[in-house]
Amino acid sequence: MGKPAKTTRTPDMRPAAHTRVLHRHSHSNLPVAAAGDGPYVIDTTGKRYLDASGGAAVSCLGHSDQDVIAAVQAQIGLMPFAHSAFFTNEPMEQLADLMVAGAPEGLDRVYFTSGGSEAVEAALKMARQYFIEIGQPERTVFIARRQSYHGNTLGALSVGGNEWRRAPFREIMAETRHVDPCFSYRGKRDGESDDGYATRLAAELEAEINAAGADRVIAFVAETVVGATSGAVEPVPGYFQKVREVCDRYGVLLILDEIMCGLGRTGSLYAFVQDGIVPDMVTVAKGLAAGYQPIGAVLLSEPIFDAFYDGSGFFQHGHTFMGHATACAAALVVQEKLQNPDMMPHVRALGAILDTRLNDRFGNHPHVGDIRGRVMFRGLELVADRTTKAPFDPALKLHARVKAEAMSRGLMCYPAGGTIDGTRGDHVLLAPPFVVGAAEIDLIVERLGEAIDAAISGAG
Repeated sequence: MGKPAKTTRTPDMRPAAHTRVLHRHSHSNLPVAAAGDGPYVIDTTGKRYLDASGGAAVSCLGHSDQDVIAAVQAQIGLMPFAHSAFFTNEPMEQLADLMVAGAPEGLDRVYFTSGGSEAVEAALKMARQYFIEIGQPERTVFIARRQSYHGNTLGALSVGGNEWRRAPFREIMAETRHVDPCFSYRGKRDGESDDGYATRLAAELEAEINAAGADRVIAFVAETVVGATSGAVEPVPGYFQKVREVCDRYGVLLILDEIMCGLGRTGSLYAFVQDGIVPDMVTVAKGLAAGYQPIGAVLLSEPIFDAFYDGSGFFQHGHTFMGHATACAAALVVQEKLQNPDMMPHVRALGAILDTRLNDRFGNHPHVGDIRGRVMFRGLELVADRTTKAPFDPALKLHARVKAEAMSRGLMCYPAGGTIDGTRGDHVLLAPPFVVGAAEIDLIVERLGEAIDAAISGAG
């Protein structure tokens, strides 16, 4: 086939910025980010935007950490990149040692990638090959949860349960079975206890394993605290302990996705420690280098490593930039800061302030149905009616209106739609940098309140 015919546009058809970039939305006319200053991003006009979402829960140390910048500059001056098929490198080895030292017992090895989607993709393939290595090649099925998001590569999209993202590509995705999420605001029945709800969901998972064939399931994949799809949905107490028991009963691996909620965002380095379990693998990315370089990772258990070491010795996977020396140098400094004994208490203290301010401002708001999440990873679900929990009409695109109103006020937050089922529901996700203070938290809540009220008023 020849090249597509080049179309001719009249000037009024071109994007306002005359960009050559295929942006996320081709009709967008975005401000141009020019500088960072702590928790602020500054555009080319000099307007300052208070980053209440860390971009997408990425910039946990803000946008101008001089220690991380210096580490990147030093590594580039020394040796920016060496391909991992030929060499290891010191920043990668040091980062792996530090991450294992900071992880709960049982996660003993690290595989590096260039981002979150790659980390999930690697974990899925690692889990499949693990079973091949130990002589169980019949295991080919993954089970995950509806209303989840694990990345945009085809494998990650397959296990994800974000229907809006999945819809155009469903026919070319790997088959995955999905069960209900642990979403108590929407899923818990009247009069049902947390324990009863967790037991019911664990029974659903067990039934799905048996329906797929107990000897055919590779892994159960879940976000410890759900991020962008539903807005900081945390599990009820005991849920993941029951899930762990089901997985162990059937020899199914448990893969937790902490790309958004991990590495300090919920007040502990790993969110799952608050749930009293350790997974077989956990994926991390966004807070790994805090946006100063692109990097992700899979932490895996020793039995999985041993299966490779004692078997073929070769993980049949890889990316050009895995273990990138400069990315690892940046992440090393970030993780040293996050593992400082004073950091997690500091994050939890900030989270307590944020929780108080959010509940003071929105606890009785007629259109905020739920304030949820953990510490510095918080979600607000917007509803047309608090009593019935009825959502706004999706045609209003309320989440987009909130984002526009917030940006106009110099506030970055992370609204999204399809909160309930991929079509209905609106929420706002907050994930402020750990460098904010009480004054910035007050400003976040003030501007967010104004943005939500203006968006709802404008929606009629």
